[in-house]
Amino acid sequence: MSEKTIPILPCRTLRPVLDFYKALGFEVTFQQKSPNPYAVVERGGLQLQFFGMKQYEPTASYSTCYVLTDDVDGLHEAFRAGLKAAYGKVPTRGLPRIGAVSDTSHGMRQFLLTDPGGNCLRVGRPTGAEQHHRPAPRETFARALHFAALFADSRDDPAGAAKVLDRALDLEDEHPTPVQLVRLLALRADVASRLGDDATAASALVRAEAVGLTEEQRRSLRDDLRRLADLRRQVPQ
Repeated sequence: MSEKTIPILPCRTLRPVLDFYKALGFEVTFQQKSPNPYAVVERGGLQLQFFGMKQYEPTASYSTCYVLTDDVDGLHEAFRAGLKAAYGKVPTRGLPRIGAVSDTSHGMRQFLLTDPGGNCLRVGRPTGAEQHHRPAPRETFARALHFAALFADSRDDPAGAAKVLDRALDLEDEHPTPVQLVRLLALRADVASRLGDDATAASALVRAEAVGLTEEQRRSLRDDLRRLADLRRQVPQ
């Protein structure tokens, strides 16, 4: 037998959701208005279905699904390009939005994408055979990064991530390595931007740019430096 799972996700109205997915390169392959609003979008082997609910509240949505892909970075680039062309910028806060690519503690490289209906797509690929959360590090700043990343990029809880990061960045008796500091500040700027706190985001960007790094350190910080570069274009300075 051959099985296939197709997510069926809610939205208040179909049109903004369908326009969003068309910007990502999906094709609307089916749409009906009655007896109930319903639509299907497809992109390659990926299919999503949507139904309309007048009383649905997108900002309170918990709807989510996981999309496995062999090329998470390529799909992230394609989605960002499509969104920028459609919206004039890459949306990173509110609805809709797209997050940064990151390596998780449970063996996945992924990004989060949330549509106008509040549905969150987690798009990723395995980076190893073991997809279980690794034990939290004991070292202070590695531990802070571990939990802050879980809040920000797995739970989609930027406020929770901000609290973890602020506690680590405010420590006076311990100091992170340059690589740890850039990672802490990149994530702090990101979650501040998502929360609409441009002042904190701008401050974290300035601090991150002042950190001296070797070429080897810069290579290890590829994702974080890209996150910072994106934020520089989005956050008022």
